[in-house]
Amino acid sequence: MTLHTITWDDAAGTDGRGALRLLDQTRLPDHTEVLDVVTVDALVAAIERLAVRGAPALGVAGAMGVVVAMDEAEREGWDAARLDAEIDRVRLARPTAVNLAWGVDAVRPLVGAGRDAVLAAARQVAADDESANRELSRRAADWLLERTGRDRLRVLTHCNAGTLATSAWGTALGVVRELHARGALEIVYADETRPLLQGARLTAWELAREGIEHRVQVDGAAASTVLRGLVDCAVVGADRIAANGDVANKIGTLGVGLACREAGIPLLVAAPWSTVDLATPDGDAIEIEERSGDEVTGWQGTRTTPVDSPGYNPAFDVTPARFVAAVATERGLVEPAAGGTMGEVLG
Repeated sequence: MTLHTITWDDAAGTDGRGALRLLDQTRLPDHTEVLDVVTVDALVAAIERLAVRGAPALGVAGAMGVVVAMDEAEREGWDAARLDAEIDRVRLARPTAVNLAWGVDAVRPLVGAGRDAVLAAARQVAADDESANRELSRRAADWLLERTGRDRLRVLTHCNAGTLATSAWGTALGVVRELHARGALEIVYADETRPLLQGARLTAWELAREGIEHRVQVDGAAASTVLRGLVDCAVVGADRIAANGDVANKIGTLGVGLACREAGIPLLVAAPWSTVDLATPDGDAIEIEERSGDEVTGWQGTRTTPVDSPGYNPAFDVTPARFVAAVATERGLVEPAAGGTMGEVLG
């Protein structure tokens, strides 16, 4: 499947400088639409409403967002202070996913070298993300097959960590794709992922396009699926991984981790090294984004709860390291539940 969630298109835009082109994930699976982003306001709005989402894709958006800000500064005559402030707006658009700030920080030092230097570095961030995803997928697939001792795996996944969440290939779904390519995948159970249904809308869309056998299940079925022995492992992505191996990911991941621990099967987290935050000691230090309660109390403009019942909507939870059998990155694999820490990858 050739699919790019986020690219810089030199032919887009209206001033000859190109535009940041995003696949609008809020329109999937029924509509495939792209957004050409040429202003910081438009990029921040796209990030906040999840038109672009997924930690690795947000890293690329952050890097390319610096180019968007520089182009807008040139058109609008911003001074250096205004440019810095607008770049900060991109950097801080979503607090839990460390990759967004990481992507901005990766290219920001090159602003003084000019727009072309920043764009080249941003494109390299995207290319490096794809190669990292492919490498971590190989490492994870090897580990899972050895750990489970099975020739063909039944996998549960939560949220969307596929091509749509990255520049290309995917993290958790990259592992699924690697297993599928090896003939080592039997079936995938994809949690629907309330309240915005990233699993039902996006993961299922990707799996169907790949011809991968799968079932979509409500989030509340996940623990039962695990404890009934219907899956051999769970594979998820991450938005931030603390130094001790605690993992922030889409809300509901913690329940999957608890069930896997009880059933004695591995929960594997697949993420590029850019998602690891060694400056965050543990999960208690991770800020959890709380989104509008309206996402819980209604769907596509139709209210599903009483008008006097407000919604509570934390976008992420933290799965403690003791529930995480392995974290696979392109640099290496760590087993937090066995006492491993993320710093060991650097050793």
